[in-house]
Amino acid sequence: MNLTVTDGSPLSSPFSNPQLLPLRSIADITAEPILVIAPHPDDETLGCGGAIALLKQRGYAVNILVMSDGTQSHPNSQKYPASALKDLRESETRCAMKILGVEPTHITFLALPDGAVPEFGAADFKTTVNQCCRYLTDVNPNVIFAPCRADPHPDHRAAYQIFQAALAQTRWCPRVIEYPIWDWDLKQRQPYMQSWQQVWRLDTSKVVALKQQAIVAYRSQTTDLIDDDPTGFRLTPQMLSNFAHPWEIYLEENH
Repeated sequence: MNLTVTDGSPLSSPFSNPQLLPLRSIADITAEPILVIAPHPDDETLGCGGAIALLKQRGYAVNILVMSDGTQSHPNSQKYPASALKDLRESETRCAMKILGVEPTHITFLALPDGAVPEFGAADFKTTVNQCCRYLTDVNPNVIFAPCRADPHPDHRAAYQIFQAALAQTRWCPRVIEYPIWDWDLKQRQPYMQSWQQVWRLDTSKVVALKQQAIVAYRSQTTDLIDDDPTGFRLTPQMLSNFAHPWEIYLEENH
């Protein structure tokens, strides 16, 4: 697929030359309530931290739904077994969201198993979809920030599939804005899909420092806080640099 920017020139990937993508203001998002779907604790901040901060500064209602419990980041830690790591990662999310302006009552954790968020066809896919249908009814979002449908991580793709199924079941028609996480990695990047008619950048220059503070709140993912699992995951400085720009990339179908 060739994506196009406003001057009509083609792009094989929006990450190859992101500076060519149109730059929009948060004023382009005019509806609320807003829902941000995070496959893991921290994805909402990495992918949408700037948008969240800007929306909260405008007084918008922003809800955060974290799909998985995040316990596979350090599966062999003795200091932080699964139950303790789950609690830690949830507390990090609450801390990060406080920095960005989101109230604790607007954060929900589904606590699905990390690394096994059910994809279409899985035995518990329908059960999870029904759970998310009930959540959608409660939150009633007009805008949803969802993980990119072609993200290299299967939990991200599964989270997108679950909410697309829930939207179809509830016949809800919000504006869906997809955000990338692992697409920045050249080794993992997936082909881009025909259904994306819009690829754009959101100007987050006024809240870059705030977003970085929120990312730092995820100490389990960015530092050696958990130092007893040699297989443990850690966001490298190179990876984090992709989320330090004064803009965020988003992908959409026409709305």
